[in-house]
Amino acid sequence: MKLVIITAIKEFEKDIKLLLKKAHVKTFSFRDITGYRDSTEDAVESNWFSSEMNQTESILFYAFVNAEYVDTLFDLINNFNQQQQSLSHIHLAVVNIEKSN
Repeated sequence: MKLVIITAIKEFEKDIKLLLKKAHVKTFSFRDITGYRDSTEDAVESNWFSSEMNQTESILFYAFVNAEYVDTLFDLINNFNQQQQSLSHIHLAVVNIEKSN
């Protein structure tokens, strides 16, 4: 069993739900969050609004997933990210579960 954590911009919510379904993840939780990005070290040309901290409406998914489906989910998300023309991507992390009840 693995704990899967996914973060992305809010606009990707429906896409993530579809990717989870394709990866046979039938049970998951999610919630709206606010993402922050410190852009103080960006070049002036790439920081048009000259703000030091940028906020983004984001979403956080988490699920306990059978290990056999984790690679499928990674592949689906990598394919999705490669097709995006925007700078934003879906981020996925996996944590091993030593014990669960």
